[in-house]
Amino acid sequence: MSESMSTTLLNASLLIREQILAHPFVRGIGDGTLPRLPFVHYIRQDYLYLIEYSRVLALGIVRAHDLEIMELFAELVHATLHSEMELHRGYCERLGISRRELDQTPVAPTTHAYTRHLLAIAHGGTIAELMASLLPCQWGYLEIGEALHAQGLPTQEPLYAEWIEMYSGSEYRELAERLRATFDRVAARASTDEISRIHDIFLISSRYEYAFWDAALKLEAWPV
Repeated sequence: MSESMSTTLLNASLLIREQILAHPFVRGIGDGTLPRLPFVHYIRQDYLYLIEYSRVLALGIVRAHDLEIMELFAELVHATLHSEMELHRGYCERLGISRRELDQTPVAPTTHAYTRHLLAIAHGGTIAELMASLLPCQWGYLEIGEALHAQGLPTQEPLYAEWIEMYSGSEYRELAERLRATFDRVAARASTDEISRIHDIFLISSRYEYAFWDAALKLEAWPV
């Protein structure tokens, strides 16, 4: 039996995924040594990312070929807008950042580029291509959460410990596995040309995932 499309893609992106797990930002969350400013930068930029991510998910409803996938994307839109973004607002409140300040966060270069990549695929690609563009984020957070949880929670930094617990928990694992399985089902019907595009899209999104962590650590902003 041949391996699934997601397994092929994850194997192809192994070096990138290893570099993400080894990145100082990710390791700093894991051991509690990450300075607060990069984490604040990450939370604020991720909030902006989630706004555009929600638009991509909404376009997934349009691109979907059957009700099951439409329902999945509808659930994701609701969960992102009403749960995950609220979680970010809660983080910011605890960090002394008001909702108004959060909503006025300037978009950083990497956040802008990454979300434009996702939106371009969502507007012009197939449902399989759209799902491939999102999977490095969706599956990657599970890998990070579980890897950091296995090392032990940074009890001296409860905010980081809470973040790790969320992405290593059974609820998130169930969601990530469901998304991966659905992608494999959709990708199994892809044409040869589409498979090539899926491969390229997945790797680009994987590189943007690394760039997003790196931008947070560097407090990335526009040069002028």
